[in-house]
Amino acid sequence: MASPLTIRAWQPTDDVQGITELLHRAYAPLAQAGLRYLATHQSAEITRERLTSGYPLVALVGGAIVGTATLYPPDAASPCELYRQPGVYCFGQFAVSPELQGSGIGRQLVAHLEALAGQLGATELALDTAEGAVHLVQWYERLGFRRVQYVEWDVTNYRSVVLSKSLSTRQVSAGGSPAL
Repeated sequence: MASPLTIRAWQPTDDVQGITELLHRAYAPLAQAGLRYLATHQSAEITRERLTSGYPLVALVGGAIVGTATLYPPDAASPCELYRQPGVYCFGQFAVSPELQGSGIGRQLVAHLEALAGQLGATELALDTAEGAVHLVQWYERLGFRRVQYVEWDVTNYRSVVLSKSLSTRQVSAGGSPAL
């Protein structure tokens, strides 16, 4: 990365179609492996709905959006038991441009999500991913997430593993204040 990385809150003027295309590119290898994540094929309208239903972040390099993630508050109607719990925030629609994967952008996005969740009063940060995406499950485990349950969504063709991480005061303050 020649230009510095900036992570900030998504703005309504940001290019939703471009974010949708980023999601499609980032999730393409998973789709090729037969995993039908929503992000592999969602429309720009669905991207916008998902962005505006939580606390969306974007990562920029040289002014271009190269990563995204959205933090969601507890949802009493969620099919996922953990996501219904008070104090448990989850994130999704998480992607880094394929050519920049492995450069640390994903880790920095997760650190911002942890800090933001802590600022909003979360005690746990959770996510889910395909059980068959072993490399992703292992990556989240290296970041301190632990497997807690499984869930099946009606928009995917796989069972998801749900992972969670406690947000202690030390972890939240260590993550610093996200640039929002």
